[in-house]
Amino acid sequence: MPLTRDFRETVMARVKSDPAFRGELIVEATNAFLIGDMETGKALLRDYLNATESITDIARELQVNEKSLRRMLGPKGNPTLKNFLGLLKVCGSAERLTLQVYHH
Repeated sequence: MPLTRDFRETVMARVKSDPAFRGELIVEATNAFLIGDMETGKALLRDYLNATESITDIARELQVNEKSLRRMLGPKGNPTLKNFLGLLKVCGSAERLTLQVYHH
């Protein structure tokens, strides 16, 4: 079921106004990737970048073309591990997160 415009706008507004929500978006994207759900992980990172309007700055920091970054996170995108880890590092740093994997 596709997301409605109202829902998407609500999420974008929350990302812009709530630092904790932004951080959780990155954590959830990371968890999605770790369990093999690439589509959800890419969508969450795409939402984060679009809502924070940070794609230009992050592309520059990663030394990648902005269009390449957008394609990487698109529905058919397939980010390399290097690009993905770099993206998580930069996004996590922007939100003052330390991403770690814990073994239970």
